[in-house]
Amino acid sequence: MDRTELADFLRRGRARLEPSDVGLPAGSRRRTPGLRREEVAALAGMSVDYYTRLEQSRGPHPSRQMLGALARALRLTGDERDHLFHLAGEEPPRATSASPHVRPGLLLILDRLHDAPAHVVTDYGELLAQNAMSAALTGGTEPGENLVRRFFTDPRGHTLFPPEDRPEHARSHVANLRAVTAARPDDPAPAALVAELHSTSAEFATLWESHEVAVRRSATKRFLHPTVGLLELDCEVLLSSGDHHFLIVHTARPGTESHERLRLLRVVGLQNMAPATGRR
Repeated sequence: MDRTELADFLRRGRARLEPSDVGLPAGSRRRTPGLRREEVAALAGMSVDYYTRLEQSRGPHPSRQMLGALARALRLTGDERDHLFHLAGEEPPRATSASPHVRPGLLLILDRLHDAPAHVVTDYGELLAQNAMSAALTGGTEPGENLVRRFFTDPRGHTLFPPEDRPEHARSHVANLRAVTAARPDDPAPAALVAELHSTSAEFATLWESHEVAVRRSATKRFLHPTVGLLELDCEVLLSSGDHHFLIVHTARPGTESHERLRLLRVVGLQNMAPATGRR
């Protein structure tokens, strides 16, 4: 690990970004160009102290997950992401798998969606990035968490949707995962997720044996939010070609009760969302 070069690369990456580049308000006048350290730390989901030590060439060896989070926070290109991994003494993620790196252009779109819940996931459900509205809608999900695993094994997966809608969501998750594992048999990540869920969730195992296949598509979904109530949202699924990524955007039709509740969520929901500053 080249701590000196890594620190210089992080500082220069931070200095070239403006708050508007990452969906943040400009705020008060800044004495120096670029983002503040605490802003990068919040975007990457790490403590300010941990990030500061990395920039000062005295930090510990960052994990691969943290390197991926830093690449997304600094809006690095694919080549820059690989360079970051090399400076940390790590091999970049394999090109044959669904990349954990989100292209800067896709993140820019995500940052501009201030009033619509939106997130970026791999085709097998790993969350890569989400905006504040998405976190407010779902109760918050850490980057790297798998939404399919959460649905079948986490109690939050049972309460996010109305009970009568849950069987259809379950079938959709399993059918999509069937398609992904068949399309990329050499990618260990989807196969490992299938093996894990097959052994931990009887519901998943039963649905898997039915051998239904269907790729993820746009649909209308209903969400149960503990504060604003039931929301019926149009779910648009946009494919990022070549990366096995989906940008998923939820919107409500103007004039509907769900539209008003989504506007309310932007007010009351975001008040409860605080940057993750304690995780390393």
